[in-house]
Formats: sequence, structure tokens, C-alpha cells
Amino acid sequence: MAVGVKKPAAKGAAKKKALVFTIDCAKPVEDKIMDISSFEKFLLDKIKVDGKTGVLGDSIKVAKEKTKVTVTAETHLSKRYLKYLTKKYLKKHNVRDWLRVIASNKDRNVYELRYFNIADNDAEEDE
Repeated sequence: MAVGVKKPAAKGAAKKKALVFTIDCAKPVEDKIMDISSFEKFLLDKIKVDGKTGVLGDSIKVAKEKTKVTVTAETHLSKRYLKYLTKKYLKKHNVRDWLRVIASNKDRNVYELRYFNIADNDAEEDE
């Protein structure tokens, strides 16, 4: 190859793959502790893009399915940031003492809301 000649850029490098995060709220929704539509609205209102809330535009989309909320981001969005917002929502609705946000073992981009294991603690106190 001649000196000073650059290789053409790869065609696939121009498009960036969208990040898809899922928050599974099945257990609290089935027990009627949590309303999935209010959680979706909370995320729409609170997710910041370029330091501003409520201006998601086309870059970030929030959708709800039966018991799951899916966040699709064209731009950079941290999975940790979604965990932070989920905890903030739980605290606002006074259920943070009973629920925790855990990364699912199956998939890397899935968070799951689970109850703390209170039954184990009660068994230890009886002994």
C-alpha cells in the first residue's frame, strides 16, 4: 500500500446499535403494590438527556409491557442510572423497605424487582 493512503472506513461503523434495558416488575405488580403505568411515567419525566429532564426526543424510548418496562436508548444511557431511578421511584412510593433492585443472572441488560427475604430473618429470631 502506498504511503499516505488511508483505508476506507467500514460501512457498519457509522450505525450504532441501540441499547435496550428491561426492568421486570412482575412480583410487585401481581401483588398490586406497584402500578406499572406510573413507573413508566416516572421514567419518562425523570430520565435526563444532556442534563435536562423531560426532553427525551427520539433518542430514548420508554415502553411498558404487561409487567415489564423497556428503555431503548440510541444515545449513551447507563444501566446503573436506571437502577438509581428505580430505587428513587420505590422510595417515593414508600416500598423501598420491602423491594430491592437486582440485576438478573440470565441477561446482562435486565433488572428485576424482588422482595427482601424477611421469612429467613424471622426464623433466626425464633431460635
